[in-house]
Amino acid sequence: MQEKTFREFDIPLHDIKPIVEIEEYSLYYLLGLVGLGLITLGLIVYGLYIWYKKRNAFNLRKHHLKLINELDLSDTKNAAYAISGYGLVFKDDSPRHKEMYENITQRLESYKYKKDVEKFDSETLGYIEVFKEMIDA
Repeated sequence: MQEKTFREFDIPLHDIKPIVEIEEYSLYYLLGLVGLGLITLGLIVYGLYIWYKKRNAFNLRKHHLKLINELDLSDTKNAAYAISGYGLVFKDDSPRHKEMYENITQRLESYKYKKDVEKFDSETLGYIEVFKEMIDA
């Protein structure tokens, strides 16, 4: 048997095309989705931060309202000073609030600036109660 050379079995192939580079965009799609997810996550975290910050913010009006409602009116001199000081926050709410604040501070003048003061009279106690009911935080 005779050995055939390699050339004899060489068949020309005409239908095979060269390797072509295929454009692949899946990595860009993945990076875009990851970026979009990070932006969304960042916005959610920022929103929660703002919400938490507002929730825990100190409210001077609520604090002063609480202090006015907890005042010991039996200590007349200190109560007169406290009502005048804490009520100042609510003075500019409306013209009625301003008028009431000025009225009550005039009534409390007689309980300040003296060494010994008497207890609040019933009319002044009534004005204090009306002032407490008017203000809101």
